[in-house]
Amino acid sequence: MKMRRILSLDGGGIRGLVSCVWLAGVEDALAQAGKSGGLLRNFDLIAGSSTGALIACGLALGLPPQQLAELYRQQRHLIFPGMAQRLWSRAGRAFTQGVSAPRYDAKGLEKVLKKVFGTTTLGQAKKPLLVTSYDTISRTPIVFKSFKPEHADLPMWSVCRASTAAPTYFPAHPMVVEGRRRSMIDGGVVANNPTACAIAEALRKDARIDGAQDLVVLSVGSGERNRPIDLKSAQEWGALEWAIPIIDVLFDGNTDAVDYIAQHLVGDGYFRLQAELVTGLDDLDDVSATNVAALESMAQAYLLQADTRKKLVELVGRL
Repeated sequence: MKMRRILSLDGGGIRGLVSCVWLAGVEDALAQAGKSGGLLRNFDLIAGSSTGALIACGLALGLPPQQLAELYRQQRHLIFPGMAQRLWSRAGRAFTQGVSAPRYDAKGLEKVLKKVFGTTTLGQAKKPLLVTSYDTISRTPIVFKSFKPEHADLPMWSVCRASTAAPTYFPAHPMVVEGRRRSMIDGGVVANNPTACAIAEALRKDARIDGAQDLVVLSVGSGERNRPIDLKSAQEWGALEWAIPIIDVLFDGNTDAVDYIAQHLVGDGYFRLQAELVTGLDDLDDVSATNVAALESMAQAYLLQADTRKKLVELVGRL
């Protein structure tokens, strides 16, 4: 199985829109270089975590990044409902989930995923596909693989739902995987940047690869948080105050750690698209028109930077 060219997609909630804009820029660079077939033809393995799982699955079915970007624009309020609908939902769930129920009930998210993927199964992906999640019952990471017989018949929408179940935001997703009942939560808790998982899989499955430096890897972020948590807060916060911030810290920490590892493993064949977010653009669920417009503006500006253009030219040359 050929896996030399890897495309990896970070998590990030609504900021998946940023990833889609950058992926469209990669497709433009491929087209300008005369490389037909877009992302699907020019990469051998696609990996995604959380919102990156949704994008990865869409790409693996042949959906262009522009269409996936439009999905975020059009369906964002269904995935992340506004305050009034959210409070009404929480009031109803208080009897079954208690007062500390997740912020969203995931009904809108599931509706969107079912609409996008329908009855498609993971095994129907047109390219090898890898999606991360975590089972809270067995307390182990679960890496869904389209090419693994035990995973081939899993509904693609359900795999995405499992990978996007961010703690405190969405409830865990029940699934039966490999004959066992699972309680699945967001893949970002173990690999918000799934690049290392993809590299390991490529080295394991493609006998023609001598080592990681034979790979070409494009790792696509969704914008990097830089909002500080001051010393006083970090010293004094307890479980209640840390509940949501710790999720962001965990996601950011493992994302940067994997970036460091991948750089040193792959060397010149590793390319990372990532940009710092200004404070206010870094929330996973801010779907206001102002925030979405600002995210798109930031993403487009990043593509216009000289360093980014140079990076894309080098990437396309290696592909």
